[in-house]
Amino acid sequence: MGGGWSAVIGEFFGTFVLIVLGNGVVAGALLNRSKAQNAGWISITAGWAVAVFAGVAVSAALGDTDGHLNPAFTVASVMMTGHAERLLTYIPAQILGALCGAAVVWLHYKPHWQLTEDAEAKFACFATAPAVYSPGWNLLSEIIGTFVLVLVATALFSKRIAPAGVAPGLGPMLVGALVWGIGLSLGGTTGYAINPARDLGPRLAHALLPIAGKGSSGWAYAWVPVAGPVIGAMLAAAVIRGLSVS
Repeated sequence: MGGGWSAVIGEFFGTFVLIVLGNGVVAGALLNRSKAQNAGWISITAGWAVAVFAGVAVSAALGDTDGHLNPAFTVASVMMTGHAERLLTYIPAQILGALCGAAVVWLHYKPHWQLTEDAEAKFACFATAPAVYSPGWNLLSEIIGTFVLVLVATALFSKRIAPAGVAPGLGPMLVGALVWGIGLSLGGTTGYAINPARDLGPRLAHALLPIAGKGSSGWAYAWVPVAGPVIGAMLAAAVIRGLSVS
């Protein structure tokens, strides 16, 4: 098994922290009577950047040298390294970690769900939905965002950028900054899932949890933030291999 059990545990807890902080900032900005209510898009994208930094740092500290926290990254990694066993170990850990993280966000903001009447706002604290519903274009947005994520992340860690390797502790900060940039530049169309686990795990949590006044879990759209990131990651992996970016 690529990376061993420490890697699987790191993928679980790293993704768990990613969602606790990432979905947590969304809940803080959207739920009624939150002190952070109406904090806005800049706050949300900054919070997600820190969430990615923290999640990758936790996974690394637990012995996960990959720190994917994202099935799309795992698929790209398999294309580039051939470690196909990661599909059966990393991805379930990522989805379960995301589901558990979303459940913790629900518990943390427990009194606020009942105070919030807007079912769509409550759903947004879990999974993504497009600003303009157009599945084909929404899919393209997710493909582009994830393509940029995988391509630039690979470049940041490449030997041409850092011949001696990235300095210890710097990697999580670089990835967090990259995700902040993607959120600011490309996130306005679909909410930049760019990560199937980030969307699917919390969407499952939304469907399963007894959230006061919740509406639909949006399963008709759910394929977009799963398929789009995987396609984008695969395209990026093909370019990376073809052009020897790494």
